[in-house]
Amino acid sequence: MGIIEYIQLVFSDYTLRTITLGTAILGAVTGMLGSFAVLRKQSLLGDAISHAALPGIALAFLLTGAKDSNVLLIGALISGLIGTLWIRGITRRTHLKSDTALGLILSIFFGFGILLLTYIQKLPDANQAGLDKYLFGQAATLVESDVWLMALVTGLSLVVLLLFWKEFKILLFDKDYAQTLGFNTKFIDFLITTFIVLAIVLGLQTVGVILMSAMLLAPAAAARQWTNSLGMMVFLAAIFGASAGVFGTAISATQNNLSTGPVIVLVASVFVLVSFIFSPNRGLLFKRIRLIKNRNDLELQKTLSFMYHIVEDHDDISHPHAIRILNNFRGYSRKGLRKLVDKNYVKLEGDMWRMTPKGFAVAKNLYNQNGKND
Repeated sequence: MGIIEYIQLVFSDYTLRTITLGTAILGAVTGMLGSFAVLRKQSLLGDAISHAALPGIALAFLLTGAKDSNVLLIGALISGLIGTLWIRGITRRTHLKSDTALGLILSIFFGFGILLLTYIQKLPDANQAGLDKYLFGQAATLVESDVWLMALVTGLSLVVLLLFWKEFKILLFDKDYAQTLGFNTKFIDFLITTFIVLAIVLGLQTVGVILMSAMLLAPAAAARQWTNSLGMMVFLAAIFGASAGVFGTAISATQNNLSTGPVIVLVASVFVLVSFIFSPNRGLLFKRIRLIKNRNDLELQKTLSFMYHIVEDHDDISHPHAIRILNNFRGYSRKGLRKLVDKNYVKLEGDMWRMTPKGFAVAKNLYNQNGKND
């Protein structure tokens, strides 16, 4: 299937349109809420919650005997919230740090979930088939009601962010200051964590338990490279997440035997890689360019300072003796000398060169500044 044919099918085919909208909305809400997890340095939180949701799915099926996605997701939500509360309890009541608590809950809940799935698979009831889709995701199972549910959660998330924006912002950057202002930091913290859990639970059917943390963190990590503003970061993360969902679905639909969830995560990872390399402020490429420029500027400044030190005892910088001393000086490179000529700090006359009045003035200023700093 070609790209043009795919675009036409998006508007005409119900299944493809549903999957595309679902993955786009999922990417937007997870990117938006994932920004707060990244800035709070809780990158493992998404991994722990997604794994903690697995036993909830299995228990919901055992209790109801039905594979209704809404029922299973409610079980996942309850299990994920319990896992989150346990993480908080461990960090507050013991000397263990948050990363240790996250790792413990992740492994315990996931192990219990796998145990329950193994038990369910051995039941004589054929209705249990297909529960393993929550491990790796199966976007093809999305229906219109799932998309509406994702849109509802996204809308609620936007409303909550707008209502509590100031509180969230203060909590992110200075929790102690937020407490001194009288804000209920426990409630605010629990509120944003609850919506992160909601976003993760919504994505289990599409991306799966294993890859859901990448969907939460990758768009936010990419957005962080482009801005220092929280609002812009949340906006960019939503754009990156939605784009990853759309492009990932398109690639999966136009190629054979490619699962949608893993492809979406890979596209999001490409956004992260591009951001790490090409973002203007933090990108590796521009950092390297600035490093080379600063190194060259430093070399020119050192050369000018050395030149001034050589000719400082001569009132006339064009005096033949001063020029002869300068041409015997080798504290410069030919490339650096050409740059000095381009800046009109140095003038070439045949094979000989001399400082210009402009170059002497700049060199004197640099020499004096270095002397003060020393």
